[in-house]
Amino acid sequence: MFQFIRKQIHNRLVERKIRRTRLVTKDGHCNIKFGTTEYHNHFAFLMDFWTTFVEIRWCFVIFLFAAAFTGSWLIFGLLWYLLAKNNGDLDVLQNSSESQRMKCIDNINSLTTAFLYSLETQTTIGYGGRALTGHCPGTVALLIIQSLMGAIINCFMCGLILAKISLPKRRAKTVTFSETAVICLWKGNLCLQIRVANLRKTLLIGSHIYGKLLRTTITQEGETIILDQVNIDFLVDAGKDNLFFVCPLALYHVIDKSSPFSEMAANTLQQQDFELVVFLDGTAESTSLSCQVRTSYLPREIKWGYNFLPVISRTKGGEYRVDLSNFSKTEPEVTPHCACCFHNEHNKELILHQHECEGIDNLVFDVIDLQDSFNVT
Repeated sequence: MFQFIRKQIHNRLVERKIRRTRLVTKDGHCNIKFGTTEYHNHFAFLMDFWTTFVEIRWCFVIFLFAAAFTGSWLIFGLLWYLLAKNNGDLDVLQNSSESQRMKCIDNINSLTTAFLYSLETQTTIGYGGRALTGHCPGTVALLIIQSLMGAIINCFMCGLILAKISLPKRRAKTVTFSETAVICLWKGNLCLQIRVANLRKTLLIGSHIYGKLLRTTITQEGETIILDQVNIDFLVDAGKDNLFFVCPLALYHVIDKSSPFSEMAANTLQQQDFELVVFLDGTAESTSLSCQVRTSYLPREIKWGYNFLPVISRTKGGEYRVDLSNFSKTEPEVTPHCACCFHNEHNKELILHQHECEGIDNLVFDVIDLQDSFNVT
């Protein structure tokens, strides 16, 4: 029991360490820290305050929502209290008809009642116990200002919550990539294969798929480039752009001589230090908002010599059926050991096909008659 718990804790710690070291997490978040940002640069975030508020966490949005309304009620409650106090409404007797007629606000005799009147005014509740008398022009002006400020706060907070709910990245939550990538043969080519699935029936219009291989390289001049980005092109059966993304698709990267994977082999892949980041850009059909889905693969998440299990089938009634339980499952497949072996093998077959059984004279060696050689011996 204790060994099982220790193993689970160890695996959890290893997973957290790997999550911190990768640039893009499996769910698409960028794991990067700006540690040298100067203090005065923070004002740029305040200048773009709308984007800053939209991108903050929900807990801060809820706090901002409560603080904005409560703070405005309190501030205007203090102003109502000061107006009533300056007019002498807090000192007059309640049973004097002349005093009642000269009051600015009825039934405000403390800071608590002023706060309640501010709340009733801004939320347009109006219980009827507290009201303006109309004898003071200042109270009329303050009522107009508070009503306008309340409308502005309502519009801002409603727009903020609506914008956070309808963020395009929320649509990306329903697009998933396979947990691992595989390297196998596809249409006579050695390819890196990844699966992607759209969990909704609504399509992503104009989908475009591409990748970046991130690694640390050393130039010929001895300069070390951290996060050197190499373009990785992906293909699907239906083409490269404008995909019909109605069912799970398989993405293929052909490992040719120009591919960075051509230098790797089955036994050296796990020893490499790189991160493959895959992007899918598209426009949501229901909202017409552009979104981007990201994920990444480390060398330990790429299987050489495996292929994905099929996920699409047809029922007896002719309907198409997608089995997502096999989405990330793989099976072994006969695959060349490395890209060099694969290309060399094809070159030999090409030469044999061109020359068939005819030999080629080699001028370096002399022609020897086998019969004469046998008689001499």
